[in-house]
Amino acid sequence: MAYKVDQEYDYLFKIVLIGDSGVGKSNILSRFTRNEFCLESKSTIGVEFATRTLQVEGKTVKAQIWDTAGQERYRAITSAYYRGAVGALLVYDITKRQTFDNVLRWLRELRDHADSNIVIMLAGNKSDLSHLRSVIKDDAQHLAERENLSFLETSALEAANVENAFQTVLLDIYHVISKKALAAQEAGATQGLPKGTTINVGNLSGGTSQRSCCSA
Repeated sequence: MAYKVDQEYDYLFKIVLIGDSGVGKSNILSRFTRNEFCLESKSTIGVEFATRTLQVEGKTVKAQIWDTAGQERYRAITSAYYRGAVGALLVYDITKRQTFDNVLRWLRELRDHADSNIVIMLAGNKSDLSHLRSVIKDDAQHLAERENLSFLETSALEAANVENAFQTVLLDIYHVISKKALAAQEAGATQGLPKGTTINVGNLSGGTSQRSCCSA
């Protein structure tokens, strides 16, 4: 969902948060959209979303961020919400190795349901618990490079890199959309050029000569 409008904002981008249950997706959402953190947040049931409007390279962008439930029993429901997304944060918990091991499964599901040009960031959340780390940062960095993802470690609790993560995703989305718009304009301009047409014009001696002229 990347709509251009002429009212309070220039673009509307749909971004999804995905990953296992308990990795902190809801707190990343609330930290970015409301600058809040809840220690006793409950697991998301189904899908929730929140919005935030900000400036990206001089344009007003409204980010519509969807928080998808990580539990297996809700996956059939939430998979439909990937459609129309132009950006995604794939979140794992740096203190729980299993949540990182499941990243490729989430990535496969995302790519099955989302646009092929979707911008994806891998986010290792709960960096404030680095003393309990079970996922080495280099492992995540290598995975991100191999899968062509952006990567950051975040802490929703300490508000570390949450803003940076979304800003990076939104900026990358804007660049993708801008390139598409430019390509469409160039294609339209090329198609609109007048084409050369050869016509025969009789001369005074009764023969013919060829003259090339342009017709729209």
